[in-house]
Amino acid sequence: MNNPASSPAENPPHGAASRRGPFRPGERVQLTDEKGRMNTVTLTPGGAFHTHKGFLLHDTIIGQPEGTVLPNTTGQLYQTLRPLLSDFVLSMPRGAAVVYPKDAAQIVTMGDIFPGARVVEAGVGSGALSISLLRAVGDAGYLHSFERRPEFAEIAKGNVETIFGGPHPAWRVTLGDFQEQVLVEEEPGSVDRVVLDMLAPWECLDAVATVLAPGGVWINYVATVTQLSRTAEAIRADGRFTEPEAWESMVRGWHLEGLAVRPDHRMVAHTGFLLTARRLADGATGLVQKRRPSKTDFSDEDLNAWTPQAVGEREVSDKRLRRVARDASSTIQRGALPPEEAQARRDAEKEAEKDTEKETGTGAGSGL
Repeated sequence: MNNPASSPAENPPHGAASRRGPFRPGERVQLTDEKGRMNTVTLTPGGAFHTHKGFLLHDTIIGQPEGTVLPNTTGQLYQTLRPLLSDFVLSMPRGAAVVYPKDAAQIVTMGDIFPGARVVEAGVGSGALSISLLRAVGDAGYLHSFERRPEFAEIAKGNVETIFGGPHPAWRVTLGDFQEQVLVEEEPGSVDRVVLDMLAPWECLDAVATVLAPGGVWINYVATVTQLSRTAEAIRADGRFTEPEAWESMVRGWHLEGLAVRPDHRMVAHTGFLLTARRLADGATGLVQKRRPSKTDFSDEDLNAWTPQAVGEREVSDKRLRRVARDASSTIQRGALPPEEAQARRDAEKEAEKDTEKETGTGAGSGL
């Protein structure tokens, strides 16, 4: 028999209550006008949202259901909605560049961040990724964030508490270098997932291998090709992880207006690379995937096989090369000569070619 005291309605996940019901004081609301322009305000009793076309009183919004359309003092209409996570991330205060929603979604899904998971992350920045990870692990999960700069940690704390309506029970923040502090704070093999957003994730290889449980996922977010390559090679050379996989995501919106349906002129293209690998059991040796060798790995036999004939290229005779060379030279010179002289030169070239064939025995009657 179900216990009513533990029903979802009475014990909702942290922050869920603030996403439901009528608007309340202190909530953030997204106001969209008739031209699609959006503004986000925090509802305050007695406050007002001002533009050059009048103002909209906050008291008019408070108590209304989400999705209400309200006029301001001059009749300008505004659509009222709570900001989505993607809206909040792109408009929240930031001290460092945020992980874009498209990448955060990939990290949660491809990193297999599940409810109740034990996750550690490094590089909190402004807290954008932390919010997505906390939503994924839930109240019963565990997210331990490591940040070197205290000012970034404070910004992240403020943003997390804003969207969840207060401190999240699954979140813990530690100041310091990840590769040092995580070994002090976490037991070996106790972490399900490691998420790193930092400049040099390869420096954390031993720390990650120590705290990550067998089968656990390590996912890295890096900005440049050189970071991606160095991290992948370090993981591959270590031997305690599976073969690394890497990708990037690009998002292109579409313009939808009647029959004018086309891609938007602007898109969110490269923001960063994602690279994942999984922890192997202690003592296991990672499989070396068979791949095409690089140029430095070719054997002499391989190199000898890469001849023009082996790849299907037709061999060109010396005679043809001489003819082509003469044609090229004649083409350059011919236009600058009178027609009679140009023809005389062509005749002379043909006679010279016949003499050469007789001397070398390569003519049509030579039998070669």
